[in-house]
Amino acid sequence: MIVRQFISWIRTASAGERAEATRALARAWLISDLSDEDRAAAEGALLMLLDDRSPLVRQAMAEVFAQSADAPAAVVRALSVDQPSVALPILEFSPLLIDADLVDIVATGSSDVQCAVARRAGLPAPVGAAIAEVGSAAAALELIENPHAELAPFSWDRIVERHGHLAAIREAMLVLDDLPSATRMALVTKLSDTLTQFVVARRWLSAERAERLMDETRDRSIMLVASRSHEDDMLALMRHLRATGHLTAGLILRALLSGNLDLFSHALAELADLPCARVMALVHDGASASLKALLKRAGLPEATHAAFRAALEAIREIGFVDSEGGAAGLQRRMVERVLTRCETDAAVADPLLILLRRFATESAREEASRFCGELLAEDTLAEQRWMVA
Repeated sequence: MIVRQFISWIRTASAGERAEATRALARAWLISDLSDEDRAAAEGALLMLLDDRSPLVRQAMAEVFAQSADAPAAVVRALSVDQPSVALPILEFSPLLIDADLVDIVATGSSDVQCAVARRAGLPAPVGAAIAEVGSAAAALELIENPHAELAPFSWDRIVERHGHLAAIREAMLVLDDLPSATRMALVTKLSDTLTQFVVARRWLSAERAERLMDETRDRSIMLVASRSHEDDMLALMRHLRATGHLTAGLILRALLSGNLDLFSHALAELADLPCARVMALVHDGASASLKALLKRAGLPEATHAAFRAALEAIREIGFVDSEGGAAGLQRRMVERVLTRCETDAAVADPLLILLRRFATESAREEASRFCGELLAEDTLAEQRWMVA
């Protein structure tokens, strides 16, 4: 009887009055002990109100039903595809929407709609994949910043591919501790490409000079990323570097001259299609013939073999150091030893000597920077102690 009176009354009520009455009816659905007859009548009234000419009425329903698992499913589904001002609370919170509903909404919705879905708690991987594939940059950013979203590695990569040129996307992703190393490296590559295009367009550097500088920067970034990678993450990083053509002899030599045997061994294992344990055993064995066969199988240019042999000999003289936890920078002592040996070897080609000299300059500058930093830190500490005293 009450529902019948309600239906009769709303025909002449104002939009604001209809909205408040609809809010009361929706709350009654959730919390009142309605008879079966009244519940059926109330559902009919709610369904009828979906066609109300004022969005205020539908907004009222959406606000009440958004977080309830007991809301009428047909009403919730209709509200989810209404105009954004009505649909957003439902899209962000309703537990009644299934993955298929959300994927379809992401595919056809506006950026605001996609952002609301991306903010959902416990967002499942299929929905995250849909946002990564077709979502706007704003929706991708919401997804990245949602700590409760599930994202498969290929979804991370798709976000990088589509939006990695945007600073906000890169910054939000790079601060994530659990970001896959391969994805982190793809972001760095995106940034390098963007910077290269920028400096060349401004004519600050020639295309050749800019490309070489960016290659060097990328290799240093790879070393840093790899120093924080372990096990499956390292394997995925090696596959990514090989697929993108970045698993080069120069990078592998840099790893060895940084004392990072983990990266060196994983890189050779990837290129030679051998278990990493087998490669490590050959490296530690020290047999010249075994090393030559390994480098050849990995496809490294024969002109670089002398540097690899000299580096391994230098490591054995200094002692094998566990690189767990992150050898990321060139070791000046090792670089200079290898350079000296290669400079006295008539068979070593000029390109390799040029690379080693660049490594020597880089390692000297890094060592000087660390030294000056330590001096400044000591001076600052001494000044603080003096002020306390």
